[in-house]
Order: sequence, then C-alpha cells, then structure tokens
Amino acid sequence: MDPFLQAAIDEANKGLSEGGIPIGSVIVHQGEIIGRGHNRRVQQGSTILHGEMDAFENAGRQPARIYRESVLYTTLSPCPMCSGAIVLYGIPRVIIGENSTFVGEEEWLRSRGVIVEVVQENSCIQLMRDFISEFPELWNEDIGE
Repeated sequence: MDPFLQAAIDEANKGLSEGGIPIGSVIVHQGEIIGRGHNRRVQQGSTILHGEMDAFENAGRQPARIYRESVLYTTLSPCPMCSGAIVLYGIPRVIIGENSTFVGEEEWLRSRGVIVEVVQENSCIQLMRDFISEFPELWNEDIGE
C-alpha cells in the first residue's frame, strides 16, 4: 500500500480511538508529510475540523508554491468545505482512499483542474462501513443529514 495513504489511514484510526469520526488525511510535499490530521469534530466540539481541514491546520502557514506542489491524501471523498480548501490552496492532486460510503465534490474538483484518484482501498471502506453501522447518528450529523 502507498505509505502516504497508510499514514492517512493511521490518522483515521487515531480519530476513532479518540472517540471521533474515522477520517484521516495527510498533505505531502516532495515525498515528505508536511501536514497530517484527522476528523476532530467530536473531540474538539468543532464544526470544521474534518480530516483534511485538520491536515491543513497542522501544515501551518506555507508559501503558496508549497501547496501548489503538494498532494493531499484522504481516506474518504472530500466534502464541499474540504474541497474548497483544496482549491483555495491550489493542491493539484488528491488521492482518495474510498468513495463507496460517501461521494464528495470529486467532479467539482476535477472541473477546477484537480487530478482526483480514487483507489477504493478495502481498509478505508471497511473502516467507514463499520463506523456508519455502529454510530449512524454521529455519521449523519457529520455529513449534514
């Protein structure tokens, strides 16, 4: 498995172990992780700390060119908010662990010139299926239903 996708999965599992929603993300620049994060909405009582947003926050202030040369890995298809941040910071490529449990703004990202690759990693799919089955209220809260 791609080590950067594995790092995102590790972040998702960390979030789950903290009582949160198991979605993780890493931002990679020239083969190095510069930001990693996981969904911390539950842990922080936050409305915006999705996995991708947490990875951006943890990457910190970077020159625009750094983000324009980076790849974002996420365990689940990005929602509209996270997709907006991807476009805002000029991330050119996004690797998605799975989109069988939720399809985010992939087509919109593509329409904005972002290369989007969905790998349908079994461990990502199973992680989300198990979580949705066990915590449907929390899942529905997070995706706005």
